[in-house]
Amino acid sequence: MRIGVNTLFLVPGDVGGTEIYLRENLEQMAAQFPAHTLVLLTARDNEAIFRADLEKFDNVEFRLIPVTAGIRPLRIAAEQLLLPFHVRRAALDVLWSPGYTAPFFSPCPQVVTIHDLQYLSFPEDMKRLERWTLDLLVRTACRRCRRIITISKFSREEILRHGFAGTEKISVVYEGVDPVFGRTDPARRSEDAPMAVPSGTPYILCVAHTYPHKKVHLLIEAFRLLEGQIPHHLVLVGKARRGEKEVVASLAAVRDRSRLHRCSRLEFPALVETFQRADLFVLPSVYEGFGLPVLEAMMAGTPVVTTASAALPEVGGEQAIYAGEVSGAGIASAILEVLALPANRRADLCRSARLWAEGFSWQASAAATVQTLLAAASSRG
Repeated sequence: MRIGVNTLFLVPGDVGGTEIYLRENLEQMAAQFPAHTLVLLTARDNEAIFRADLEKFDNVEFRLIPVTAGIRPLRIAAEQLLLPFHVRRAALDVLWSPGYTAPFFSPCPQVVTIHDLQYLSFPEDMKRLERWTLDLLVRTACRRCRRIITISKFSREEILRHGFAGTEKISVVYEGVDPVFGRTDPARRSEDAPMAVPSGTPYILCVAHTYPHKKVHLLIEAFRLLEGQIPHHLVLVGKARRGEKEVVASLAAVRDRSRLHRCSRLEFPALVETFQRADLFVLPSVYEGFGLPVLEAMMAGTPVVTTASAALPEVGGEQAIYAGEVSGAGIASAILEVLALPANRRADLCRSARLWAEGFSWQASAAATVQTLLAAASSRG
């Protein structure tokens, strides 16, 4: 089979978990299924990363579409007008669009991945025109594609609740977690902890862009409430988004600003080390289609505090600690609960959490994705 992959949505370093999802799946698909050819339909600003990942495989082809993924209006136009032409020329058996949207017309069967419907539950995350455009594209993709892949049972229920598709059309394929989060490399570890935290100083970690639904400001409020009770610093990794105003206001209320550390992103090795060295990982989000950082923290041996919202209980299972209420005080209480655990209880929690995380693999994700693509290619539209 010749499997086309529509990568035009991907702006490297900007789309968060969907970039990890696509790159990890593609590498596993190429490795596990050498009899099938992957044809990547790339944009000017993302082709290099895919070549770096996948040129080593004989069953991967690259076809550059002359558009810049970072210029959204042009990318949308190219997806609708240019992509079908390239699909026909590549003689594809099936086209997979892993980033919510797909061409309205295609000469071969299509599959789309809908990660979540966040823009409907939290419209303030986007500008009105962007939201309306995305809604049109997602609804049409759900109608046009023979199969829909989504990444959690929660997201499947969201698709059903909003009437985008029926149950028979939707496949739930969980994401995986990179086992490297559970490995330590003494040669790589620096004397000082990442993010300029003084050596030996404990810290709490959050990895999230500051969208309104991520509620990063509530974690900062919780930290302010605990300043005088714990010795920890707070490390925030993520780009400024439409919830940044609330984050800045919460930061201003913290008394000791020297205990706050922020950066927009970390290179992967530094990110892994930052997870591993943290005393606690907190994700205060109230809407996640999956919640991959929860599993990354668990694999790293770091306890997790999060909320019982959306897909987070599905991903965190019984191994995460859930805030009793989504508020600064509620998150502070959950943080204190974890930090007060005796050493043996903490070790048991981290051990069971890592075993839980190991049950989510990119190998399984890729295999289920290929199975869905082949089913779509062979089904009658």
